[in-house]
Amino acid sequence: MATRIDLNHILATLGPGFAGRIAELDATDGFVAENYDELKAHKVFSALVPQELDGGGATHSEMCGFVRGLAHHCSSTALALSMHQHLVSAAVVNYRAGRPGRKLLEKVAGSEAVLISTGANDWLESNGNAEKVEGGYRVTAVKPFTSGSPAGAAFVTSVAYDDPAEGPQVLHFAVPANAEGVVFLDDWQTMGMRATGSQTVRFDRVFVPEEAVVLKRPRGEYHPVWNIVLTVAMPLIVAAYVGAAEAACAIARSRAGKRAADPVTPYLFGEMENLLTTAQLALDDMVRIADDLNSAPTQETANAILIRKSIAARHVTAAAEKALEATGGAGFFRKTGLERLLRDVHGVQFHPLTEKRQQLFTGRMTMGLDPIETAEPAPARAAA
Repeated sequence: MATRIDLNHILATLGPGFAGRIAELDATDGFVAENYDELKAHKVFSALVPQELDGGGATHSEMCGFVRGLAHHCSSTALALSMHQHLVSAAVVNYRAGRPGRKLLEKVAGSEAVLISTGANDWLESNGNAEKVEGGYRVTAVKPFTSGSPAGAAFVTSVAYDDPAEGPQVLHFAVPANAEGVVFLDDWQTMGMRATGSQTVRFDRVFVPEEAVVLKRPRGEYHPVWNIVLTVAMPLIVAAYVGAAEAACAIARSRAGKRAADPVTPYLFGEMENLLTTAQLALDDMVRIADDLNSAPTQETANAILIRKSIAARHVTAAAEKALEATGGAGFFRKTGLERLLRDVHGVQFHPLTEKRQQLFTGRMTMGLDPIETAEPAPARAAA
């Protein structure tokens, strides 16, 4: 059995080095490759894998804390890592419940394999097209927001499939990053989170064996799998943004003395602390609800997580903006690091569910309706 990982020690060891690299990576749209190498060397990618499968045995709450702390040093590394860890978390839930998951966990534990999520833009419909062929499917699709993909071993993804017998479906499967037909588009030039390597990836008739499909679900309908995914993923992802907001506010506090003569500034700092505390409370409650992957995978649980995600998202952005206002013009200079963090936290709004979609989801549940109104899905088609 593997030795239990000490994430606090790893954070203290690696964090300062990560902080020293992020300004250049942000300026050049570089990827945090060196940081990933160091995380691999310390077996962080297998940290959540149970010890009986030769992983680090860390809890979900411990990993949320690690991601949050890592964002103080490099928010891009923290966010990209959270994408891998939420896939591992879902696999742990499935493994504990006797569903497929063990094989994926053993792969991660055996080689520190980096898993790449493509689900941010897929949701219930997914995109692309699967064509049935002998032994499996030929998949064609375009998948954006693949954080960590320059170092990835496998894409955990989905694609639309028009089943001749069952109608519109979505297939879920993993694709090796080096599979024939996988094309990296190198288009990650963005406002924030520039070093996450979240480029678009295109699948050009990639072969997916029948046995690689781990889930087949009706397209456009809310499936119970989302109760697991949303519950385990959102606390990890939001942790990266709360950590970034905390880092922004810390920079503002470090410069507070230079603004002491301004009678308005204390109000700005007071408002900043209120905003940040609200985000922190929302995240802490998300972690509590997830209950170290022991929570019931219900719509009620997913709804509670999504509500808190929206609260946290709004307040991390507001807290970072208030940190800039409280700092004054000095915060506008790149050398303070504050403007980078402010750009980075704006990424939180794009993770599912966005605020208005969450409010619709929650409102429908409050009214006793299904959380998603089922519409006739469009025919599956390959993305351009």
